[in-house]
Parts: sequence; C-alpha cells; structure tokens
Amino acid sequence: MNINSCKTKEMLIGSISIDTTSMLCGATVDRVMTYKLLGIRVSSYLKWADHIDAIVSNAASLVHFLKQLKRAGCTFTLL
Repeated sequence: MNINSCKTKEMLIGSISIDTTSMLCGATVDRVMTYKLLGIRVSSYLKWADHIDAIVSNAASLVHFLKQLKRAGCTFTLL
C-alpha cells in the first residue's frame, strides 16, 4: 500500500503534549488539532463544538444568501 505523506495528518487525542515530529517516507507529518473526516469534524479532545460551529456557520451563510436573493426580488418555485 502506498501512503501519500503530503495528505497524511497526525492528531494526538486528549491532553497529551509530545514535542516530537513524525516522519513518513522522509517527509514530516503535519500535526492537527481538528480534522474533517467523512464530513464530520473530529477534534483532538473528541468534543462536538468544532463540528457544530462549522454547521452553524454554513447555515448562517446560506440564510444570508437567501435574504440577499429575496431583497433582489428573485422568486422560486418548488418542483
């Protein structure tokens, strides 16, 4: 199996603090605090706050876009 070292990420779960860097095929692996996996944002503390914040932000931008369309006088029909 070939592993792409540029796309590989490392996440430490919990409050563990390790200052070493991981190497894969001669390249350093990026350490992240949150990562989007299959549409769900997973945080290193396994809390839902980051995922919910992303959903709320996306919904707010869509509502803003719909308000702008309504102000512009656009109409729509349901199929």
